[in-house]
Parts: sequence; C-alpha cells; structure tokens
Amino acid sequence: MNRKDFLRQGCLMCMGIMAGATLLESCAPVHYTTGTLQQDGILVDKKEWEQTNNKRNYIIVRHDDLQFPICVYHLGDGRYSAVWMSCSHQGAELQVAGDQLTCPAHGSEFDQQGNATQGPATAPLRTFPVTVADNGLFIDLRAPQNTNLRATN
Repeated sequence: MNRKDFLRQGCLMCMGIMAGATLLESCAPVHYTTGTLQQDGILVDKKEWEQTNNKRNYIIVRHDDLQFPICVYHLGDGRYSAVWMSCSHQGAELQVAGDQLTCPAHGSEFDQQGNATQGPATAPLRTFPVTVADNGLFIDLRAPQNTNLRATN
C-alpha cells in the first residue's frame, strides 16, 4: 500500500469512528423537564441532571407557558448555558443533536452557546443567564432581548 492510500484509509477510519460515536450519543433518550416556573424565570431541580445518567450534557426544558423549549447545556466546571430553541433565521423549533442545535427547516446549525455555525442563519440564538443554586439551576427569563417568551394564548 502506498502512502497516499494509507493516509486516505486512516482518515476514513477516523471519520467513521467519530461518526459512530455521534450516532451512539444521538440514540440515547433525550431528557425533558418542565421545571418550576417562577416570577422571573424557571428553576430546574439538580436531580434532573442525575437522570441523564451522564450520557448527555444537556436537558430540554419544556413548559406550557413558554412558546419554545430551552436547551440547557452543562459546559463543565459548574458552567451552564441556556439557549432558546427558536431559529434566529425564521423561527422554526430547533432540534438537539449532541453539541449542536439544528434547524429542520433550512439546515442552520448553532453551538452550545447559541452561536450560528452554519447558515442561512447568521444571528445567534437568544440565551439566558443560568445561576447555580443549592436546589438547582435558575434560568433567568427577564433579559430585555427576550421579549415574547411567554406563549400567546
């Protein structure tokens, strides 16, 4: 086997391993929670993270009073990010695929902090401050850029 073929096969094998790991992660069940809606935000009990069995680094918060769900990523070292799951391009509900959020309408992709990584979306997603408390995580929904969060009934 010549050097070029060796490198090609090695690269293909590495890509296959990485794709397999991503597929295995995506087969693990998604963990949903409603949290507890409070005056200024939503409180998510720390027990919700224990139920993910460390297979995923995120949970999805769905609540009847919210128009879209919020994806909460555990970034490590006690840091979390909360991302509004509405595409900044045309408002379609996003899907979570491992470390990224994907728009099923036009293919836009976003990272764990809500930054657009693939278009057509160019604007970042809405994000919310997350405070770690004794009993859980508090997602603050008061930020001024986050208008129209409550469902319109």
